[in-house]
Amino acid sequence: MMIGIKSIASYVPVAGVDNYAQGAKFGKDEEFILGKIGSTFLPRKDAGQETSDLCVEAANTLFANNPQLKRESIDVLIVVTQNGDEEGLPHTAAIVQDKLGLSTNVAAFDISLGCSGYVYGIYAIKGFMEAAGLKNGLLITADPYSKIVDPEDRNTTMLFGDAATATWMGEDADWQLGKAKFGTDGSGAPHLKVSNGVFFMNGRQVFNFALRKVPAHLHELLAESDLTPDDIDAFCIHQGSAAIVDAVARRFEDKPEKFLKDMVETGNTVSSSIPLLIEKHVLGSSWKRVALSGFGVGLSWGSAIIYKG
Repeated sequence: MMIGIKSIASYVPVAGVDNYAQGAKFGKDEEFILGKIGSTFLPRKDAGQETSDLCVEAANTLFANNPQLKRESIDVLIVVTQNGDEEGLPHTAAIVQDKLGLSTNVAAFDISLGCSGYVYGIYAIKGFMEAAGLKNGLLITADPYSKIVDPEDRNTTMLFGDAATATWMGEDADWQLGKAKFGTDGSGAPHLKVSNGVFFMNGRQVFNFALRKVPAHLHELLAESDLTPDDIDAFCIHQGSAAIVDAVARRFEDKPEKFLKDMVETGNTVSSSIPLLIEKHVLGSSWKRVALSGFGVGLSWGSAIIYKG
């Protein structure tokens, strides 16, 4: 049986930061905040909330939205995060298994990836499930950067929002996974990294990387899939910033209007940005074929086609 995307649910904290106010502090006007950053509000988890709690909120919403999906039927759980509970050991997926009351027969592990993590994650869980003959999987993304971002760092504090998503992967899914392409360039590791618990980003280098890599990667993927941009109903790429999404769409050239941009009230949610777009705009739409592309920390990138089965 083919494993595909059956349903997605999300959790976006209600509390957060007014990004216009934050921008004013750094001498950035509203035009810059909306036009270049792309987010006027950045959701923030409570101080008492752990990464696993965000995962649980998203998963509980998924179960509530899909009463036919029973907790005891979940046989694999993967959490995509680089900011797990406490100090990262044990793996957050084990904590989530317990908090969700899943069976102890469940396979549970984390994948340490950032902005490319959802694209890697859906293929990792599909391959794992099909190889092991599993029926129902949960792929959860939760990477709360509020844990690591310095609120005084103008390069990062206006960008990131906390959120989590839970994707039900299983048989008879509306959306199937098509061709995918991946890449890694560890020489770019210093451009996005944590040292001494604080996140550093070289924004110019990351912007250049996205522009150099992503449009070409998408064109290659389409060519290898015997598709043209006309065959794609929408492009769901990582919502790094409004400037990055706009620039990638322009550089791609064909059908830039098909690149979705929706981050005004979420910010850059790392591995949750693509599933948030799919949940809101793709599932339940009349679209037949959608291209995905995640890119960032690593440096790492992954692009894929999903299609209605």
